[in-house]
Order: sequence, then structure tokens, then C-alpha cells
Amino acid sequence: MATQSNSKLKEFFVEQLRDIHWAEKELVRALPKLKDAATNSDLKQAFDEHLKQTEQHVKRIEDVFKIIGEPVSDQKCPAMVGIVNEGDDIIKETDAGSAQRDVGLIFAGQKAEHYELATYGGLVTLAKTLGYQEAADMLAQTLSEEKETDKLLTEIAESHINYEASMEPQKA
Repeated sequence: MATQSNSKLKEFFVEQLRDIHWAEKELVRALPKLKDAATNSDLKQAFDEHLKQTEQHVKRIEDVFKIIGEPVSDQKCPAMVGIVNEGDDIIKETDAGSAQRDVGLIFAGQKAEHYELATYGGLVTLAKTLGYQEAADMLAQTLSEEKETDKLLTEIAESHINYEASMEPQKA
């Protein structure tokens, strides 16, 4: 069921595309810092792989703009600003080389993932409602990749990092 191409819903859809476009570009800048701050090799690799994926997500969003006949643009995403700032704080407030820092970095990564999961889930639904099936399929592909990254971060945490952090003594 296609709706009007000049509807309030389309306006909202485009605004949300602009928001996630900015957010993904911000993650492209932030992920190398998370990788560099991580100690665990699996976590470093996960951040590196997600950076490559995120670069593809930016391109995919740009393709969605073209599919729906809108200019590629973005608008600052306050939610991602906060999430990235929180990641920076975790790096500043934890000891380099500690499992505690790796736990914090996983938290920061998953907070970004969960924001993206919510956004892409909504965008897929809106694209379908607006009759943009090709765009919906592309956004669903990104949603699937974000879910996999979230799952991977959980597996890394549960495999040993959380336990290692639980064994690190508190500072006196």
C-alpha cells in the first residue's frame, strides 16, 4: 500500500534518514578510537570489522536517498553525540589495558548498536508503508548486520572479558 509521496510520514522518514546518516558518519569517526582503546584482540577485531560495515551503511543510506528521489543530506543526531561522548568518557575514566575498560567499550558499542537497531527497525517499517520496497530491503539488510554486531559484542563480553573484569581489584 503506497502513500502520498509528499506526506507528513515521508517528511518524517527523510528526517530520520538524515539523522541516521549523520550518526553512521559519526561512528566512522568514533570506531577507530574504540578499537585503539581496547585491549582484547577479539574486541579490536570486532570494532575494526564494524568500521568497515559502517562505511557500507553510510553508502547504503545514500543509495536509499537516491531511490526515494531525495538529495543526500544529514542532520546532527543528538542521541549519537551523547553515545559517542559516553564512549570517550569510558576511555578517560578507565585504566588502559584493563578488562574493565573493555567491558565499558562493549557497553558503548552496544549502546550505539541499540540506537541503530531502533532506528533501522522503524525505517524499514516506514519504507514499506511508503511503498519503497527496494529501500526497505536495503535498510533491512543494515538492520540484520547491526543485530549481528550486537550479538558478537555480547559473545565477546560473555566469553571472558566480563569475568576478567570481575577479577580485577578495585583501586584503593
